Amino acid sequence: MPKLYVVPTPIGNLEDITQRALRILSQVDLILAEDTRTSGILLKHFGIHTRMQSHHKFNEHQTVGSVINRILSGEEIALISDAGTPAISDPGFLLVRECRRAGIEVECLPGATAFVPALVASGLPNERFCFEGFLPQKKGRQTRLQELSREQRTMVFYESPYRLVKTLTQFIEVFGPEREASVSREISKIHEQTVRGTLSEITEYFTNNEPKGEIVIVVTGCPEKAKDKTKKSDEP
Repeated sequence: MPKLYVVPTPIGNLEDITQRALRILSQVDLILAEDTRTSGILLKHFGIHTRMQSHHKFNEHQTVGSVINRILSGEEIALISDAGTPAISDPGFLLVRECRRAGIEVECLPGATAFVPALVASGLPNERFCFEGFLPQKKGRQTRLQELSREQRTMVFYESPYRLVKTLTQFIEVFGPEREASVSREISKIHEQTVRGTLSEITEYFTNNEPKGEIVIVVTGCPEKAKDKTKKSDEP
């Protein structure tokens, strides 16, 4: 039966791909890839010769209609991103939504994603958490941070290594220097690292040690007492 497969790919270590993912990537008619050059390395490593087509945030609005028509005509198509699970801070949501609207079956495989190992490795409370992904770079950034200042759940963010210190500095201004946090980078790769401590300690570390690789920041939530104080200070 024609369908769309959403297939997670390794975020670093190629051994993290599943046997099921390899089977599906081998049997589908077409693979939609965020960057065909990056995905080509993965497919070549596993001897997969399925045809690829670019599908990224700059062209997905233009190509989604033709993809839908191809599936409706009988093709099976797989969607992958450069790393991790598509639609999680990556292209994919639009296509999945339109498939559902068109009555097309969507099957999402379980697999690699960066924030789960970072959250677990942080040692911070994880029975309840909120995933924020990338914060707005400019418009709406401060508003969102102020809203999160009262968030009691552990918070998870993605960030570029080039903006890490600036973002941590902003976190200190909003959440306070003593808020517990962790920064994980290069997850599942050779130089994987997790730095834990207060926001102040972590900011000092990465000010003196230039960060490299993909970054996941985990910040503990606002304590109940602090939240109550914030509420009172906002009252007229």
